[in-house]
Amino acid sequence: METRRIDPVNCSVARALSVVGERWSLLIVREALDGARRFGEFHSRLGIARNLLATRLETLVTAGVMRRVPYQDPGDRQRFAYELTEQGRALRPTLVALLEWGDTYLADPQGPSVIVRHGPSTMRAPATSRSRSSSSALRGTATSPRKTSAARPGRARASWKAPEIPGSY
Repeated sequence: METRRIDPVNCSVARALSVVGERWSLLIVREALDGARRFGEFHSRLGIARNLLATRLETLVTAGVMRRVPYQDPGDRQRFAYELTEQGRALRPTLVALLEWGDTYLADPQGPSVIVRHGPSTMRAPATSRSRSSSSALRGTATSPRKTSAARPGRARASWKAPEIPGSY
């Protein structure tokens, strides 16, 4: 039996990674989901170089993941905030899946840095990073993940350091 290879040019995974596959891009989306809107907020939360942040934001805007929204503080020039589009908000389940994978395989011995709760916003379920309802939310069969999941800091919030991977940046 002959094995068929997936055409790397006609691959949705490859196309998605061309937009959000770079490390900072998903972290920018994560911060936007957490309420960051202004360039300075992204910069201070992530500690990313300004030129790299500007490049990543432009990539996300060009791809339709974010949009630039003008604003002007009194006495200042007009600037732009960045908001997630529907396409950008749709990345929430992807980030939750990455978070849960990281909690399973890379968590600090003290526990996860963030705990995600799944369920109706009025529900006060015990905190867990691996709720059974997450699979349906990730498949899109539950109600909107924006309304059905919430995160709170875990015990290991500031203690985890990324493992050194040869060739990573």
